[in-house]
Amino acid sequence: MKRGIASVHKLILALALGAGMSASAADPKPVQPGGKLPGNPKIVLVKVADGLAEPTHVDAPKDGSGRIFVCERPGLVRVIKNGKLLKKPFLDIRQVTVSSFLEQGLYDIAFHPKYKENGLFYVHYSDMWFNGDGMIVEYKVKKGKPDEADPDSARVVMQLHRPYCNHNGGEITFGPDGYLYIGSGDGGWEGDVLNAGQDLSTTLGKVLRIDVNTRTPEKGYGIPKDNPFINLPQLMTLFGVSEEAFSKIAPKAQPEIWSYGIRNPWTMSFDRKTGDLYVFDVGQNHWEEIDFEPAGSKGGINYGWKFMCGSHPFPQKVVKGPDGKERGEDPAEYPLVGKLPIAEYSHVDQGNCVVGVGVYRGTEYPSLDGICFVSDWGSGKIWGLQRDAAGAWQMEELLDLDTPLRPTGGGEGEDGSLYLCNGTAGYGGKVDPYQEAPGAIWKIVSADKVPAGAVTAPLQAK
Repeated sequence: MKRGIASVHKLILALALGAGMSASAADPKPVQPGGKLPGNPKIVLVKVADGLAEPTHVDAPKDGSGRIFVCERPGLVRVIKNGKLLKKPFLDIRQVTVSSFLEQGLYDIAFHPKYKENGLFYVHYSDMWFNGDGMIVEYKVKKGKPDEADPDSARVVMQLHRPYCNHNGGEITFGPDGYLYIGSGDGGWEGDVLNAGQDLSTTLGKVLRIDVNTRTPEKGYGIPKDNPFINLPQLMTLFGVSEEAFSKIAPKAQPEIWSYGIRNPWTMSFDRKTGDLYVFDVGQNHWEEIDFEPAGSKGGINYGWKFMCGSHPFPQKVVKGPDGKERGEDPAEYPLVGKLPIAEYSHVDQGNCVVGVGVYRGTEYPSLDGICFVSDWGSGKIWGLQRDAAGAWQMEELLDLDTPLRPTGGGEGEDGSLYLCNGTAGYGGKVDPYQEAPGAIWKIVSADKVPAGAVTAPLQAK
């Protein structure tokens, strides 16, 4: 007998819930754009550098130099020093980086927390020789040449299998605990055809957490002892064990996993003051979401994909409203799965690809303190996300960049300043980054403190 789609969906959900996935009905509903941030902040984007080939990320080594480093998708790391973009790259790995599809290339760079002492940093890119697999490689700066990396110092830390050319995630960032967190997408195509998000036996569709300071004969890294899915040998007990305890047994779980049920974490950010983690998860056809892990989290959190996209079930039934426009319908019979995000927005009128910038903790603009800045690649909009005095999240549009600017990433400077990358690449097919219009790096600035003569983004703050 054939089952309807809704019945099959409910059956799969029931099985999944029985396997220990947490329902989220008690979670507060995610906020959407339209809120109001405390203090009525205003922002402007000020250009820092241009002439870049599809910049994807910004990071700083926190070594007292004030430099910021920019990843270019084809495989270069560039240096902005004393406000100037240096001509010679810090690192050139173009010969091993595949960037023929927009979601491939050099994703990110992260500097070791003790970079000032050890000169170590890490890059994550799609490797040409391994069919686009994600490679996380450790390098060291050249002795006596702080603006040049030593290419011969390369050490492979981790290789992540990539079955398709999209949904690679990409973000790598050190947490306040000194461990490296890695955003790993669900493997690609669409709709999580591999069911990776809920499958603990794969590192796809997860946030991973590893120790780069230790390694084993088999791996170029260690596993933090408090990761949530470490499986120690144990005797089998059939009786006298609660259902809750059984639901937490996952003998095939990968020990690198920190959290799961994630579609495509292109960007992630830690709040340098609080230690809270924000995961900006690129959605499917209808919703984008921002997930939040407070400092002190023990990990093991399920964010719901592919059963959920934002606070909405997947697949989402689309119906036509009285005005003839298509909209999503959330049938009440679909149970919620996993932890709900703190914020979400619709593809109908807000954008189609969430890109996180970070939480502002600099001292230059006190009115921006504590705001998590969120942008969208498709619409160019920029929002602020922050709790109000009552502790409720608010999401307010601070800048609408419905212009040629396409946010592609961001990052934080040593002083806490936030930077937004933009590129102009089209999506899909063979894309040559050097044939596209050059990209740029922009600094998020309080609207009342724009330097005289600064080049600002086309649209002013609202």
